[in-house]
Amino acid sequence: MSDEDIDLSDCSEITPEMFAKAVVRRGLPVTKAKAQVTLRIDSDVLEWFKSQGRGYQTQINQLLRAYMEAHQ
Repeated sequence: MSDEDIDLSDCSEITPEMFAKAVVRRGLPVTKAKAQVTLRIDSDVLEWFKSQGRGYQTQINQLLRAYMEAHQ
């Protein structure tokens, strides 16, 4: 489909005022600030988490959060 094939007759005109009110957002919304750290853990523990597939760092974070909340 080319640009000429697109019917724009029912689209409202975009004005400079609309652009002035626009909010620019990029990527996923930040829920909580994350800190990059260097952490020494046993290599077999790390390898097990990595073997679980993508998101292993998120899994580690979730387990640490659960432990933290259980011990507050």
